[in-house]
Amino acid sequence: MRQRPSHALLAAVGCVIGLAVTGLVAFHWPLVRAHDAASLVGFIALSAHPKLQGLASFIANSVDPVPYAAAGVVLVGIALYRRRWLLAGVVPVTMSGASATTELLKPIVAHGRYSDWFGPGSSIAAAGWPSGHATAAMTLGLCAVLVVPAVARPVVALLGCALAIGVSYSVLVLGWHFPSDVLGGYLVAAVWVALALAVLWWGEERWPTGGEERSDPLGVRALFLPLAGLGVLFGAGFGLLLVRTRLAATYAVVHASLLVGASLIALLAALLFAALAVAMRPGVPIRADGSGRAPKATPHPVLPRARV
Repeated sequence: MRQRPSHALLAAVGCVIGLAVTGLVAFHWPLVRAHDAASLVGFIALSAHPKLQGLASFIANSVDPVPYAAAGVVLVGIALYRRRWLLAGVVPVTMSGASATTELLKPIVAHGRYSDWFGPGSSIAAAGWPSGHATAAMTLGLCAVLVVPAVARPVVALLGCALAIGVSYSVLVLGWHFPSDVLGGYLVAAVWVALALAVLWWGEERWPTGGEERSDPLGVRALFLPLAGLGVLFGAGFGLLLVRTRLAATYAVVHASLLVGASLIALLAALLFAALAVAMRPGVPIRADGSGRAPKATPHPVLPRARV
């Protein structure tokens, strides 16, 4: 399958639509708002353990502006070392663009969200959607998958997915964001990485790198496709639970909503990393004429055997 820039652009459009839908239901669908708040209360309840709160603070601060920028410099260095000049220019634009988009969206769509779960006079900051920490963690992980060699992508994708989920759970435990803020941050990152992929594939069509990486590590399919399939089934089951559960003043609902929120976050993270890992599998070599088909090998002429 040929890697076409138009495919990446379609993925970016799909993520934009998903981002808009996430914001609409998080702000204007009462059932989702109620479970969003109940899920957050469940996460905050975990902060009663001092060690867990300290760990959450450490993980959440790992994608603050300074370490985020330092990680970006490292990724650019890897791209330059691999002589991927276009990639070295795309990565910082992607990382800064995703973070800037999140910070611009926050005041534009600021919406006060109050709930009886928080108690009187308690709420989360109105300008909290999407989550900047979730955006940074997801963008950093996906960009790392972009810059490393093909043989290292499965491991790096697993680590990036763990980072994104860990940071997201941490900001929820600390009570900084709603679960819907995390999902919005993931989708902002996905939009920018999809646009970056479109630029990279466009550049590959015009300046082929010579097919340096034609190996297709088994790890990509063996690790991520089953994970994505199980994640879809898992998320569908909990989505059904979300629709059928009715809000009640019982702690059991908090546990159910916590499980739903945590599952959706893990599901979306796994799907995004799986999609990128699969999309970056080596495609059909591109000819100089741009046809996307590999030239047919010329059979070696068989010379007649000389008679003795």
